[in-house]
Amino acid sequence: MANDELVAMLKQGVAAWNAWRDANPHVHPNLSETDLSGENLINANLSGANLNGAILREANLNGANLNGATLFQANLAGAKLIEAKLIQANLSGAMLRRTNLSGAILRGADFSMTDLTRADFTNADLRKAILSGADLRGAILTNGNLRGAYLQHATLVETILRGADLRECHIHGISAWNLELEGTKQQNLVITHQDEPEITIDDIEIAQFIYLLRRNEKIRNFIDTITSKAVLILGRFTAERKSVLDAIREELRRRDYLPILFDFDKPANRDVTETISLLARMARFVVADITDAKAIPQELNVIVPDLPSVPVQPLLLRESSEYGMFEHYARYPWVLPLYRYETRDQLIAALGEKVIEPAERKASELRSGAKPIPPII
Repeated sequence: MANDELVAMLKQGVAAWNAWRDANPHVHPNLSETDLSGENLINANLSGANLNGAILREANLNGANLNGATLFQANLAGAKLIEAKLIQANLSGAMLRRTNLSGAILRGADFSMTDLTRADFTNADLRKAILSGADLRGAILTNGNLRGAYLQHATLVETILRGADLRECHIHGISAWNLELEGTKQQNLVITHQDEPEITIDDIEIAQFIYLLRRNEKIRNFIDTITSKAVLILGRFTAERKSVLDAIREELRRRDYLPILFDFDKPANRDVTETISLLARMARFVVADITDAKAIPQELNVIVPDLPSVPVQPLLLRESSEYGMFEHYARYPWVLPLYRYETRDQLIAALGEKVIEPAERKASELRSGAKPIPPII
């Protein structure tokens, strides 16, 4: 039957179409390049059909049988495929932006290089599906079953994976950023190429870093540089106080350190405190100018009690007074004696002897294996 006759029959209604399919079970309809935009194809039997390059934008294919169908480079943007069956279907290179595939059966389906931006796969069965190179930015895979799926080189940015099953997924080359992973099963994720000895890990966000760390000597050197040369600088960011922090940064840079200067002079929230903690953990030591303290008490509260391997060198303009709670932190062995300076220029001139050298000695001491005893609070 010619292509246009098949299209005309399909547009007459699903009941007539399905009856014809039942009477001709060995025929694989050729519907390639056809425009079926917006068509109501609920429960249509399209198994084994050739839909290569077909246009199915906003079509309603809920419950449709597309098992084994070929939809290479088809346009299904915004289509409804709720509880549709697409086992072993070929959708490589297709357009499925904002397509609703919730509850669909997609075992072994080929979505390689497919645009799945903001597609909805809630409760979908994607076991062993091929998603290599697929764009899953903003896609919803809540409670989806992706066990054993192939996600090599896929893009997952702000992808929702709450409650999804990712066990045994192949994720070599994946790009994963800002994922929602509450309740996600992540065991035995394969991070190596199929031609390499298999290495597995249990965290998709860490996986890409572990692989790069294993293969890239520059990254290993970068980590060594961070932990041996990074210095976190804390203080007020008013114009007068920031000039001191900038001068400290320039002097540390001149001495081949890696200064990290971050403006924390804003209301504390979870993101800020987590950033402070992260940067401090990477630092060789911390320099904290407590002059005109504002956010400093909150910053030191995040750093000092929990990081006994990171020395903190406090500074104070001589004409200023310590803030009330500073005495509490000064009792920790990894907090160095307060250094009072006269002027910015005098501080920079003495930075090596009075700040860097004491901090370096303390860092070497703390990392030599001796565990300092925290004060009794």
